[in-house]
Amino acid sequence: MIIEINKDIEKYQESVAMGLSAKQLAYSILALGSGCIIVFLLYEKIGLTFSCYVAVPIVAPIALCGFYSYNGMGFREVFTRYMRSIFRNKALVFQSGGYREMVSEIKAKEEAEKRAAARKAKEERKRMQKGKVKSRVRCLFKKKA
Repeated sequence: MIIEINKDIEKYQESVAMGLSAKQLAYSILALGSGCIIVFLLYEKIGLTFSCYVAVPIVAPIALCGFYSYNGMGFREVFTRYMRSIFRNKALVFQSGGYREMVSEIKAKEEAEKRAAARKAKEERKRMQKGKVKSRVRCLFKKKA
């Protein structure tokens, strides 16, 4: 005896009627019923074609609620998240808590580096002057000797 098991158990759907799940069957009946009611109510006033044009935008979301699924979410959840992302998004603004302290620290480091560079330059000049004085003194002693 061989029993066939779906390889992907998570995607298994139990069919109620005509290969549709209970949710799909309920929403398809609801969409079909609402579409028929809209067409019958508007048929005498605006004609068959225009009553169908009015019914489609009402019937389509009802049918999508039963059949559409994205990442495990139904149509209503996907649609509400999409609308939130369009209309409720706030602008992302950078707000630093320690900006002034950070700038003052950077300026203090730069000042310290400038002072250190000036001190090095001053010491280098002193060494150069001492070296020049020593070389002049040596030159003087060599000439005399």
